[in-house]
Amino acid sequence: MEFLVQILPFVFLIAIMYFVIIRPQNQQAKRHKEMIESLAKGDKVVTSGGLIVEIKKVEEQFFAIKFNNETEGRLVKDAVARKYEDEA
Repeated sequence: MEFLVQILPFVFLIAIMYFVIIRPQNQQAKRHKEMIESLAKGDKVVTSGGLIVEIKKVEEQFFAIKFNNETEGRLVKDAVARKYEDEA
């Protein structure tokens, strides 16, 4: 009985850490993965470096992207921070 009373605060601490830190991070990672999978040709995205680019082609590990009318490149899917929504 005494052992249970001593370990109970640690159990509560672990439960609080799970619901405050671990679970929200897992949910955010899941939403980000779903967003990456839903991207298609013509979508604009913001990269981790802050660049706004347009997706030209979806590949398995990369996106073929267009910076402007003349510059094209490839972007690793993990480098996409979020989908860009025009404020206009």
